[in-house]
This record gives sequence, C-alpha cells and structure tokens, in this order.
Amino acid sequence: MNRIVKIAVAALASAGLLTSVAACGNGQSTSSNESGTIDVVASVNQWGTLAKELGGKNVGVTSIVHTTNVDPHDYEPTTADVAKLQKAQVIVVNGADYDAWAVKAAKSTKATVINAAEVGGVKEGDNPHVWFSAAVRKAAAKAITKAYEQADSSKKSDFEKLNQQWQNEENEVESKIADVRKKANGLNYAATESVAYYLAEDMGLKDVTPTGYAQASANESEPTASDITQYIQALKSGGVDLLVVNTQEESNMTKKLTDAAESASVPEIKLTEQMPGQYDSLTDWMSALVDSFSKAI
Repeated sequence: MNRIVKIAVAALASAGLLTSVAACGNGQSTSSNESGTIDVVASVNQWGTLAKELGGKNVGVTSIVHTTNVDPHDYEPTTADVAKLQKAQVIVVNGADYDAWAVKAAKSTKATVINAAEVGGVKEGDNPHVWFSAAVRKAAAKAITKAYEQADSSKKSDFEKLNQQWQNEENEVESKIADVRKKANGLNYAATESVAYYLAEDMGLKDVTPTGYAQASANESEPTASDITQYIQALKSGGVDLLVVNTQEESNMTKKLTDAAESASVPEIKLTEQMPGQYDSLTDWMSALVDSFSKAI
C-alpha cells in the first residue's frame, strides 16, 4: 500500500470510520443502505458504467477515475477516495496491475470485490486493458450481477432482467465484431500502445508492431532510435494495414509514426485508453470502436 493510501486509511481508522477487515471478494451478503440502493464503487468508469447498467435504480455507483485526463496506472487515491471504498458494499476493480492502488485499498474493506481481470482469466503480467475483451466483459457482468443478488436478494429478478438487457447489447457488439472478423480476414495492424489488443484479437487482426518498440512500450520505457526507424520502415513498406493510435499518450515519437502512416496512406484508428465522456455505456463505446475499424478496413 503506498504512503498516501496508508495515511488515508489511518485517518479513517482514527475517526472510527473503519470496521474490521474482511477478505477481498469474500462473497458475503450485505444489506443495502438507508436509501434502499447498493453502494458501488468502481476504480475506473469503464467498469462503473457497466455496474450502473446492471444495477439500474437499485444501485448508486461512483467511478473514481472517470476522465481521459487521468492515467489509472499512476493514480494516487485521495482520502475521499479511500472513504468511498470503505463505505462501498460492492467494489469493481480492473486488476492485472492496471489499478493496483484500488486493489490494495479494497483489501481493507468488507465489500464484495469483483476483479474483472481475475474473473475473466487474465493474470498479472498479461495485457491489463481487459475491458476491450468480450470474454472479460461477460465474465465481469456475471460476477457483478451475482454480487448484487447477494447484496439484496429481494431484487434478484430485477437484476436478472437488467443482466439480460445488457447481454442483448453485448451480443449486438459481438455480432459487429464477427462481421469485422470476416471482413478483416487476418489483416495486419500496429499500435502506438497495446491498449486495444483484446479488441483487435477478437476481430481477427494480427499484431505486427515491431518487437523492440512493443517491448519498450509495455515496459513504459523509451523505444530506441532503431526501434522507431524499424517501425517507420514497416509502415512505409506496406506491411501494416492499420495503425492504432492511443491519443491519450501522444508525443513527438508517436507523431513520427502517424506522419509515416499518413505518407504511406495507412489508415489510422484513434482511440483512448479511458472511456470518453460522450459514451453512456461500455457497450456503446465498444460498438463505436468496432464501427471505426470496420470503416477503415
């Protein structure tokens, strides 16, 4: 636990706001709060919007990181953030070392904790951007609904109905993904960052990002001049059919790559790591991204 979280937890404990420690994700039933809704906290808005869809009027959801201006990898939770987590009955984290601050803070709560990466079978060290994976979205939705039913069993039928409504929306997204997969037929793509890896994989696209660059990006280090040169050559040689650009992490280096793509007439897919504010749901965002890929192919 980092120093800021320790200070925040200590302050809450001294104020008598902390109760005894419970195991993370212990699945215990908890009663809803005085307003009749279940208190839910998500580390990031991708999962927060899903939690809201699955709970409807029966839940009150707070997303700690909810803007594309914040990097969840390096986020430092405030005392207020920790207080929200301590009050929550259900907590949804991403896991896979994406939001380690939230995973650590959640361990000192009595909440039922859903770790999306874990329930989706993604391990620490794997690509952490798991909301782009259809399989992980479905696994997380199932776990969230189960947590709601345990928290308030009197509304089980309502939660089942909401889950089915969400599943219908997800099925529409996956139908679009299947259409792109047929259309793409194994086309190659390269990325400035591997944020959309799972989505591209679901669509049957082959990642040909030069190895040196990809490894440096994954380790959050600077690619060498040779790595950049190799990347530019790949774009200009025709070996890359699409360039996927994370606009949250643009730099002079990525500009060299986008300039090379433009000069070689390589289509670009621009996206963000965090869910943009114009989307009301995770499925709406995924649907729009799939449409972008479809138009570029």
